[in-house]
Amino acid sequence: MGLTKTEMFTDKQNEIALFSKVFGHPARVAILQHLFKIDSCVCGDLVNEIGLAQPTISQHLKELKHLGLIKGNVEGTSVCYCINPENWTKMKDTMLQFLNQDVSNKEDCC
Repeated sequence: MGLTKTEMFTDKQNEIALFSKVFGHPARVAILQHLFKIDSCVCGDLVNEIGLAQPTISQHLKELKHLGLIKGNVEGTSVCYCINPENWTKMKDTMLQFLNQDVSNKEDCC
């Protein structure tokens, strides 16, 4: 019936899959790149910077915040977002461990 059996996999495997999902949409990549570029909090110019509608930007921000890669603070009627450095470092470490695996030099595969 198409159910995802995440409980069949380790916590680390589920974590890698969730982190990978973040990079599965170019808008989220663009948002992260912009936050790194300005190196501060951004409160409202993401719509102008990215070029997508406000509800779309909000949905992508929600995904990034859910994983803890960004954090947001309410300032008046705006929410200001920035990179969460601790969680970004954790994500990098997790992904690097996974991506730094090497393929053996066996030439008889496939």
